[in-house]
Amino acid sequence: MAARPANRRNEPKEPLRIRIRKNDMVKVIAGRDKGKVGRVLEVNRETGRLLVEGVMMVKKHVRPNPAHGIKGGIAERESPIHVSNVMIVTSDGKTSRIGTRTETVGGKPRRVRVAVKTGEILDKK
Repeated sequence: MAARPANRRNEPKEPLRIRIRKNDMVKVIAGRDKGKVGRVLEVNRETGRLLVEGVMMVKKHVRPNPAHGIKGGIAERESPIHVSNVMIVTSDGKTSRIGTRTETVGGKPRRVRVAVKTGEILDKK
């Protein structure tokens, strides 16, 4: 009999190369919040998910904790959304994919993120 492949479930996965960064404006292109625009609060490269302000709101039951000043009840908070379901929004409000280009900044060559559709540089630095 042929040998079975090793169980790869417990091996760590390689983190995704996500070109979207914190504080970028993104538009949801798929899912229940399709069409919403929000600012990226957090990027998780291990799971390939983003936390976007005002998108994928879920209700969470919170237990009161007077020591931390937390009032109990039902709280609404953002839930992570997969990076494939969002596109970056350029300054003129159009969605675009992200590419890279080498620019000379201060005499040094540096790789910058560029909107593919408009050619606009996305890095503010």
